[in-house]
Amino acid sequence: MRRRSFLLQSMTACVIAPALEAAEEEYSADVRIHDPVLIRENGIYYLFGTGRGIAAFSSRDLRRWKKEPPVFDTLPAWPATVVADFKGRFWAPDIAFHDGTYYLYYCVSSGGKITSAIGVATNKTLDRNSRDFKWVDHGMIVQSVPYRDLWNAIDPQLIVADDGTPWLAFGSFWAGLRLVKLSANRLRLAEPQEWRALAKRERSVLIDDAEPEPASIEAPFIFRKNGYYYLFVSWDHCCRGVNSDYKVVVGRARDVRGPYLDANDERLDKGGGTPVIAGNTRWPGIGHNSVYTIDGRDYFVTHAYDALDRGWSKLKILDLTWDSDGWPVVDAAVLAAPAK
Repeated sequence: MRRRSFLLQSMTACVIAPALEAAEEEYSADVRIHDPVLIRENGIYYLFGTGRGIAAFSSRDLRRWKKEPPVFDTLPAWPATVVADFKGRFWAPDIAFHDGTYYLYYCVSSGGKITSAIGVATNKTLDRNSRDFKWVDHGMIVQSVPYRDLWNAIDPQLIVADDGTPWLAFGSFWAGLRLVKLSANRLRLAEPQEWRALAKRERSVLIDDAEPEPASIEAPFIFRKNGYYYLFVSWDHCCRGVNSDYKVVVGRARDVRGPYLDANDERLDKGGGTPVIAGNTRWPGIGHNSVYTIDGRDYFVTHAYDALDRGWSKLKILDLTWDSDGWPVVDAAVLAAPAK
């Protein structure tokens, strides 16, 4: 029997009564989002993604989503010191909970340049109706500078090692993805600093350092399962609508610092990667995923480009299982329908 997947499709608003219709219209199962991450508090799921002020949604069932106000109604001042033309658009957040506090990592970037930085904000609750609700921004954690760095400070993800040490995975294009140790408070880099390479794709040393291509790789997400750390990364290109060719590959390691190996024992920091999911005619690109265990089931949360709706980026929450060798398998049946 095919496993049930959360295919987020368009809904028809209830028309039984005006009041019910208005309530239903607050929710949608057709969510336009990039770079989705997820967390649950008191039975409510909160979804965050790329957008002005950081996009936010809420849901009680992972199917119908309500658009929430952005995280930042008043923009922090520091991003404008990194990105000269900053207009309030934050990229690729990650959400985590530790010791009574929610940590939201996010990034700002000029786009296509290493002019980027990662920041963090905290909150005691995600419930806007609580008197404790207040996002406090703690500023920049790490910055990348053209011709100084060959890594890009975007796409952050917090991963906590088995020994309790917090690490930040991040990066895109150029010389690939990085892992850096955080301090115990999770707000700054640890000192002395410790850095590791996570994954790369082939790139000639003769290419100008300002050029991102080739080596199209980004969006690391590390997930712990059965004694392994699984590193999911996105290859190729997002953000091109129906011309997107995004896809996801994976490797695993016993140590969070790596090296991560694919199913053929090829290192991800030497170009390896086992395919997890790729786009098709109906959904031409799919990637920048996160992974979660919810009530004993594993889910693959991602975005895909809708060929039937002007190439808009849409939320997908798919079942994730594991084969006999311990490699992730995504139920992609919901993506199989061809475009008409």
